[in-house]
Amino acid sequence: MAVITISRGSFSGGTLIARGLADRLGLRLVDRDVIVEKAAAYGISQEVLRSTLEKPPSFWDRVKATKYAYLTLIQAALINELRQGRAVYHGNAGHLLLRGAGHVLRTRIIAPMAFRVAMVQDRVGMSQADALAHVARMDQDRRKWTQFLYGVDWGDPALYDLVVNLEALDVGQACEVIASAAGQGCFAETPEAQAAMNDLALASRVRASLLVAPATTGIEVEVVAQGGSVSIRGRLANVQLIKNVERVARQVPGVDALDLDLFTDVEA
Repeated sequence: MAVITISRGSFSGGTLIARGLADRLGLRLVDRDVIVEKAAAYGISQEVLRSTLEKPPSFWDRVKATKYAYLTLIQAALINELRQGRAVYHGNAGHLLLRGAGHVLRTRIIAPMAFRVAMVQDRVGMSQADALAHVARMDQDRRKWTQFLYGVDWGDPALYDLVVNLEALDVGQACEVIASAAGQGCFAETPEAQAAMNDLALASRVRASLLVAPATTGIEVEVVAQGGSVSIRGRLANVQLIKNVERVARQVPGVDALDLDLFTDVEA
């Protein structure tokens, strides 16, 4: 069974659908709070990690390196949590953080504004006008957030395998549609799909280890894994950092071979 990611605008019914799918298909339900808790094991507080997912671009413009580091830890925790499959994840940018995994059904839920405004009014107790403004503001923030962090348009349908509109479907019917899609062979947990997920997991562990190790903290490099072979590419400040990267990366469990394509304009 595929991993299913649910992307949605606030108050669009995504959480209800995620819960319904988990019950219907017997899948684990994983949300952002679970991933933040797992990522905190790297030594960063949950409060700081949550702010990575919530602070507007105007804040992160000033600390891009820190943003990169915290997102790397969140990605490592997410991939590790979902690598065994049979899970529904509803949270920030799961479809982007899991790019490259073969058995991930990337689903987007959309709903009419009237549906969303009614949910806000029911849960928060706002007036209709305030609820409408609230939803519009959250959509705008999420669009800016995704563009800033990943350079993509949050609403681009090409980012998803399936877009489900709740204008005509109710939550139960939407779950049926998604469950049917998840059962298609292209999302099966084949050995090839599992290998791709394992490669993502190993690469993310190496990136996370490099970011939290005192000797390599703050660096930004590209890491790709295939089997137990890991390639690391990028520009670093000095030759000593290259040596540190090699030492830290070789200590990550699962790394059997290392290919470094690192360079610097400064001699040690």
